Amino acid sequence: MGAIDADAHVVECPATFDYIDDEFSQHRPRIVTDTSDESKLSPNNAGGVQRQYWMLDGRLQQKDFNAGQEMSRENREMEDIGARLKHMDALDVDLQVLYPTLFLRPWTQDAEVEYAICKSYNRWLAEIWKQARGRLRWVVMAPLMTMDKTIEELEFAKANGACGIFMRGIECERRLSNPYFFRLYEVASMLDLPICCHAGNGSFAIWSVYGDETGIGRNKCSVIAAFHSLLREDIPAKFPALRWGFIEVSAMWVPYVLNDFMLRLRRKGIEMSDTMLADNNFFVACQSTDDLDYILPYAGEGQLVVGTDYGHADNSSDIEAMRKLREDGKLPPEVVDRILSDNARVLYGL
Repeated sequence: MGAIDADAHVVECPATFDYIDDEFSQHRPRIVTDTSDESKLSPNNAGGVQRQYWMLDGRLQQKDFNAGQEMSRENREMEDIGARLKHMDALDVDLQVLYPTLFLRPWTQDAEVEYAICKSYNRWLAEIWKQARGRLRWVVMAPLMTMDKTIEELEFAKANGACGIFMRGIECERRLSNPYFFRLYEVASMLDLPICCHAGNGSFAIWSVYGDETGIGRNKCSVIAAFHSLLREDIPAKFPALRWGFIEVSAMWVPYVLNDFMLRLRRKGIEMSDTMLADNNFFVACQSTDDLDYILPYAGEGQLVVGTDYGHADNSSDIEAMRKLREDGKLPPEVVDRILSDNARVLYGL
């Protein structure tokens, strides 16, 4: 079994929205170009300037702000799936699990807009999966403001290559431990689709508090807080068949959060299990820069996966992460094999 990239990305393009139903055509996102002199444009993560934006539900959202330069636009936007598969071969990656890019941030508070966009995105990913001969799996975008529509989308996605459900640390201005999501978790359990909590948040309020700080506050902390609140409120015990992934937030925080949780339990006279992640079906995506010797005793050898953040250019991006983990010699080969392949197969039900 080859390596599984547990966190790769598509970069949305006009084709993403070709599947919007005619009745919702007014919600189709448009690309807007800033024609100002280059000296007046803001920089982007890729070392260039921010010239293009999506107009989505009346808001401007940066386009290609985070686009990785190690791969072509055709690869990032899935225009040339054959080229993407060849690049995966060169990286010793057998399979990628695809996450969105545009939707890592809050993007609408309108249930109709959310449904129209999510449905089109999911049809686009289903077509990508069909063309990729099983090597490009994906996480479904659920229109969480309309739970009946969410269930429909989950059923479609399960039948068309999806292997997880995309969520951010905050959704619908609620924590993931909120009972509002329990119906989602019940159906996810029945369909054998894990909840994949990816870096990002869906709260306009939190997004605005952090201003132009695009890293830990806006995108990472809410995922770590979700991990903690799910444990504290014993949500996994209510859905024992459900698996949970915490993606693109490194794994260095796991010892800290578990230590905090241990202290809270001890105040109640309860000793914490040594296998908390496994007990709760929790999986965490590590990075090539993590101190895995330190993390593994806390997380467990069966609960870490690894992703490259393929398609992006930020602190989490490392398209050579799989090869580095195998070649650096710091961990026993059998542990490396679990992190590179076996654990991801369990998390995503592959």
